[in-house]
Amino acid sequence: MGWSPGAPRQQRARGPARLGSFLSRGPRGERPRQARGSWRLPVEQRSGLTALRRSLQAGNGCGGVSLPAGLPRLRLLSESVVTLGAAAGGILGGYLVDKVGRKLSLMLCSIPYVVGYVVIISAQNVWMLYFGRVLTGLASGITSLVVPVYISEISHPKVRGMLGSCVQLMVVTGILGAYVAGITLKWRWLAVLCSFPSCIMLLFMSFMPETPRFLLNQNKHSEAIAALCFLRGPHADHAWECRQIEAGVQEEGLSLSEFKNPSIYRPLLIGVALMFFQQVTGINAVMFYAETIFEDASFKDSRMASVVVGSIQVCFTAVAALIIDKTGRKVLLYISGIIMALSTALFGLYFKIILLDRNNSSNPDVWFTLNSASPGTESSISWLAVVSLGLFVAGFALGWGPVPWLVISEIFPLKAKGISSGACVLTNWVMAFLITKEFNDFIGFLTSYGTFWLFSAFCCLNVIFTAFYVPETKGQTLEEIDAYFRRS
Repeated sequence: MGWSPGAPRQQRARGPARLGSFLSRGPRGERPRQARGSWRLPVEQRSGLTALRRSLQAGNGCGGVSLPAGLPRLRLLSESVVTLGAAAGGILGGYLVDKVGRKLSLMLCSIPYVVGYVVIISAQNVWMLYFGRVLTGLASGITSLVVPVYISEISHPKVRGMLGSCVQLMVVTGILGAYVAGITLKWRWLAVLCSFPSCIMLLFMSFMPETPRFLLNQNKHSEAIAALCFLRGPHADHAWECRQIEAGVQEEGLSLSEFKNPSIYRPLLIGVALMFFQQVTGINAVMFYAETIFEDASFKDSRMASVVVGSIQVCFTAVAALIIDKTGRKVLLYISGIIMALSTALFGLYFKIILLDRNNSSNPDVWFTLNSASPGTESSISWLAVVSLGLFVAGFALGWGPVPWLVISEIFPLKAKGISSGACVLTNWVMAFLITKEFNDFIGFLTSYGTFWLFSAFCCLNVIFTAFYVPETKGQTLEEIDAYFRRS
């Protein structure tokens, strides 16, 4: 999640382009009654939070590396290389997670993180910065796939939603932390700071267990029992849970012909669609406009505007993590989609009002559209844009930010988890790349208000898709979710 899809990004800066400004701001049967204390929440949380530190590192990468000032096209190229690196990381992560395991995959992705930041710290030209961002993007792509899988496979069903949602919470917390640090630190020191979480993560993960499901898939029964003992405590019925897991892993490997099986292709299509819809909500477009919106509302310091946006995301992502195991996944997706549909519609209304001449929207420079607005009109309704921005960010953080990553970590059968998760992560980052790169063209073709109304329509489609196709996974074991797709 080098910068995470949907995570706030450092916005446009004005002034001459300098190398320093490039870095300075920015997945049956009756269960026996277990003895009291038979699953240890603190241990599971500690194990999960250790893996979540990798997502915190991904968030540091997003916020810690910003874009050249005053050069929108160069900024777009910089954003694009990160997403392309992350897309490649999704493919590589899908291979690694099945071949070397969840734990080792997380430890290995420390290498491109550290090397990427060393390149950025020692950068002498913009191409070294691009190369460093590609490496950190590659690591972020692996992270965005492996962390949700690891969390879902070690978690008890009662807390899986909370821990899974904390993946996105750690991402936005890392971004916010990088924004705050960027206010006082020079860019090289900021890059040094962002490299520390990866090293700490490598140390902590060495003490964490591999997931029991991967171990049983490798016929390592004794190691799986030891992992369950660490995760659930000594009083849990480890043998019973092992039998439940083994019922799903004692199968032959995945072949291409098995994608004709509905139990394989249905969750894959749902996961890919969730990743697609997450990006077409317009999160990148809204963040692209954020600095200008705050400046219109008399926020003269763009870095503080980024801190405000990041704080909103952290707060509402935390709310989602706390309530998701009570409300369920689909309820949050409904609420989130409706809020985003309303807020992007208001954005479209805002841009419709401030445009003096519709012909200005044909200019390929997105900022020309804004700057052509009447200053009096713009300032008088700037509150509408600020309210729309706050609503959108809060709505996204409440549902469509964390929930898709949680759902794709739950719905895939074990034998298809690597390739299916890889396809979903690839879809997400490729869509992020396309929307980031082609956003100016959308503005030129549809006008600014037309583009945001299109995003509003996609948010409405999100709600419809959720209602008809997304299964509710609250409180179910991964084996029960797998059985649901087999029955259907």
